[in-house]
Amino acid sequence: MLLENRVALVTGSSRGIGRSVALELARNGAAVAVTYAKEAQAAGAVAQEIRSAGGTAVVAQADVSVPAEAIAMVEAVTRDLGPVDILVNNAGITRDSLLLRMKEEDWDRVLSVNLGGVFNCTKVALRSMIKRRQGRIVNVSSIVGLTGNQGQANYSAAKAGIIGFTRSIAREVASRGITANVVAPGYIDTEMTEGLPEDAKEKMMAQIPLGRFGSPDDVARAVLFFASDLSSYVTGQVLVVDGGMVMA
Repeated sequence: MLLENRVALVTGSSRGIGRSVALELARNGAAVAVTYAKEAQAAGAVAQEIRSAGGTAVVAQADVSVPAEAIAMVEAVTRDLGPVDILVNNAGITRDSLLLRMKEEDWDRVLSVNLGGVFNCTKVALRSMIKRRQGRIVNVSSIVGLTGNQGQANYSAAKAGIIGFTRSIAREVASRGITANVVAPGYIDTEMTEGLPEDAKEKMMAQIPLGRFGSPDDVARAVLFFASDLSSYVTGQVLVVDGGMVMA
């Protein structure tokens, strides 16, 4: 039980990668806060799955782009489970469009949720971590934060921003025993990607040396590494989980 007696908060964990992360951390002993913005029923189902397996879970709601809601979420989790030991910033949205057609509100919304949400949640969670001189922050970026992607200037900018943000805070809090790292998934089979045209999927598959798309569990296991003491001497790093799609 790598995470026994730890409290983990996973943003955007009602479905997809976040759901798998919440389940993986719970399987390894963490008490997990399953959080959501709109999908209360789905989040409740994830929490119930954890409880049915003998774990501990609560559900919390927040639009992470709103500072007051992020603060209230962390405070509620702390009351219910105890101080947050592991923060996984996973919540994210897409509003894809070529730049010349991109609406300003779509740019602003993606940046405010995907990058602003990481800032808001990390800032509030760090307060107790610093006092206790321990903590793990794991931020979910994307390979497009490393490579860019046409039609995703907003999403790519936010995901690249997460990497710079993480490396900056890793330097700030290392002396307090806190690590901050990034997991950057490639093409992962989730609800967010299943709607892509088949020709686009075929082109992506041709770029993946391992010859398959990733699963949310592939990403969850990488998050577990950073969340546990297995990575106690690792901070400010980016672990790419993409089947070899991007090699640098």
